[in-house]
Amino acid sequence: MSACVPTRAADSPRHQRPHQPDGAPPGRRRFRVAGADVSAAIAVFLIALPLSLGIALATGAPLQAGLVAAAVGGLVAGRLGGSPLQVSGPAAGLTVVTADLIHRYGWRTTCAITVLAGLAQLGLGCLRVARSALAVSPAVVHGMLAGIGVTIAVAQLHIVLGGSPQSAVIDNLRALPAQLAGLHLDSVSVSVLTLALLLLWPRLPGRTGRLLTKVPAALVAVSGATAAASLLGLTLPRVDLPSWSSHALAGLPEGPALGLVTAVLTTTLVCSVQSLLGAVAVDKLAAGRAAPAAGVGRSDLDRELLGQGAANVVSGSLGGLPVAGVAVRSTANVRAGAVSRNSTMLHGALVAVATLLLVPVLEFIPLASLAALVMAVGIQMVSLHHIRTVTRHREVLVYAVTTLGVVAFGVLEGVALGVAVAVGVALNRLAHTRITHEEREGVHHVHVRGQLTFLAVPRLSRVLHHVPQGADVVVALDGSFMDHAAYESLQDWRRTHTAQGGSVELTGRRAGVRLAEPADSGGCRCRPWTPWRNHQCGRPLPAAPEGGTDAPGPAVSGPSGQALARGISAFHRNTAPLVRDELARLAREGQQPSQLFLTCADSRLVTSMITSSGPGDLFVVRNVGNLVPPAGEESGDDSVAAAIEYAVDVLRIRSVTVCGHSGCGAMQALLGSAHEQPRSPLGRWLRHGRPSLERLADDGRPRPRLSGRPPADEVEQLCLTNVVQQLEHLRAHDSVARALRAGTLELHGMYFHVGEAQAYLLAGAEDGQEVFTDVEAAEGLPSPA
Repeated sequence: MSACVPTRAADSPRHQRPHQPDGAPPGRRRFRVAGADVSAAIAVFLIALPLSLGIALATGAPLQAGLVAAAVGGLVAGRLGGSPLQVSGPAAGLTVVTADLIHRYGWRTTCAITVLAGLAQLGLGCLRVARSALAVSPAVVHGMLAGIGVTIAVAQLHIVLGGSPQSAVIDNLRALPAQLAGLHLDSVSVSVLTLALLLLWPRLPGRTGRLLTKVPAALVAVSGATAAASLLGLTLPRVDLPSWSSHALAGLPEGPALGLVTAVLTTTLVCSVQSLLGAVAVDKLAAGRAAPAAGVGRSDLDRELLGQGAANVVSGSLGGLPVAGVAVRSTANVRAGAVSRNSTMLHGALVAVATLLLVPVLEFIPLASLAALVMAVGIQMVSLHHIRTVTRHREVLVYAVTTLGVVAFGVLEGVALGVAVAVGVALNRLAHTRITHEEREGVHHVHVRGQLTFLAVPRLSRVLHHVPQGADVVVALDGSFMDHAAYESLQDWRRTHTAQGGSVELTGRRAGVRLAEPADSGGCRCRPWTPWRNHQCGRPLPAAPEGGTDAPGPAVSGPSGQALARGISAFHRNTAPLVRDELARLAREGQQPSQLFLTCADSRLVTSMITSSGPGDLFVVRNVGNLVPPAGEESGDDSVAAAIEYAVDVLRIRSVTVCGHSGCGAMQALLGSAHEQPRSPLGRWLRHGRPSLERLADDGRPRPRLSGRPPADEVEQLCLTNVVQQLEHLRAHDSVARALRAGTLELHGMYFHVGEAQAYLLAGAEDGQEVFTDVEAAEGLPSPA
């Protein structure tokens, strides 16, 4: 059995707390909860309480079942799972599956199915197959969630209007006209109030608004609607929590064996995929925080699967809903500053206490308010960001088929249809290759678009056969894959054609050293983005001459010097042959960059990589905090102003970009020393960022934000504000002001989120508020300058 339990990172020696009290018995540690975990647990609890009731209402289960699942998810999955910051409980993604099971088999059998699904998850965790779940196409997963969201929203709309939903989406749509004709005004009023509070609460302006929005919008919406309904004396169906003595627990499963097996597989699939993808998303959120928690590493997905399985066994046995990782609660947990799994467990304990002590208060909540809350969650599951992403990757067909399949036939059937279409799309891309041949100015151009596999070899051979002997040929390969058969065919033709007096130039993604005959690489498999820290390529360096640094030539002693020498050697061997001609041209003609790129000196920002640029494209200026000292100020450092003047007046660049980034140490230092007098060189330099701090503190100015979400914390808010402020400093420089008036220069703001590898452009203002949007959404928008 021990082979089934993944090693806990927190229990390894390198993660043990070094400060154990003297005299404490071995193996015993004092249990402490960090203040950040307490505040995060309270925030998550206030979100989980109304959502758990609403999800139970949407499934048709006893309302206590949602609270049981929330408590068990926090305590069991929080303690045993492999993702310390992920919060588990009843999830909206399981609503449709659970509602169908209750309709078919009844509540006690549904609990038994939950237990069996948990046992299946435990088995999968023992087999250590959790990573294989990530092989499912994201278009299928997002399509599944969108289909579930549509199903939830349509069903809850009937309760919002004062009626009762049907079991199928089609039936709910057919019954909608009759439901609209017989509106229940009290239910509609409470629902509209809930939705209005849910929408407007996070958008309260000013400093007071920022303080109030620390209270979760879901809690405010349900509490406000409940208070209004009670004060006005509205007659509405309300939460009914029967005595715990009559609470139904799991029973023996009853029903056809094939149907039960299908139900267990469906529940296992949805719970596992949602939890594992949620764990990966939580890792990204945690990594993008300004101050990542020191004791929290990457999620152990196999252990997370074991923790989710154990939680489902316990929840089903106690008469609770199926448990999975919940995105809304996990996001709130990370953004509230949680630093360990204690926040998740404490939230579960708070739910358990509320379940036992707050029953009289919970029974005041109108069902219409809970339905409106869950309907909003369902609508949010149809994400426009996901639709843009799958469209950009040409997988919108997979997304649409999965969504429609889930809505029309069910979750398992919809996912199966989506997987089938995804496989078909992949095979079509692999087999579909377009090969064209044309002659321009005496040179024959052969263009291969798509993947070059053995299936395309006959067509490639036919096209190459029509190229005259002795001709000059350019073969452009626009694809990301070439198998051995295509490689051999192309190389054989190349050797034959050059032997007959012709010339062949290979260009495109598959050109260069990887297409030529394999060279001796000495065992090195480095890539341009190979991590520098602890990197060993295995290539031995020449022995340093005796005498150390007194010997002629550069010293390469020490790990850093050896790493530098290896990098230079790899450049000379692999990269220099590919860029030598281009660099020789730039040496002859001089630099003619198109833009000035002003960014932070942070080592995680690789300007050429995030802008897909090469030699001669960017004139780059880097400093701590991507700061532009105000024009005319005696700063003691004119390097930035000199670079701006040279770029605009001499190089005649056409645009200037100021790029900030997440987790900027300069912005953290500014926030931490807002009232200190600068004494060190770093402090004197950072005073140029004080205007950004003042702009941030000005309640009369709307704060810049990212499209689709608010800033994660005060540091990210200052990073965004700083980009906007430095653009204002830039406009005040004489050379920039002249070029802007002449219409020969554009200014751009940019924000790079390191943890997400996502770039955002300052696209303009909405209601006076600057908005940074992702690059695809920003295409075609005018410059904010």
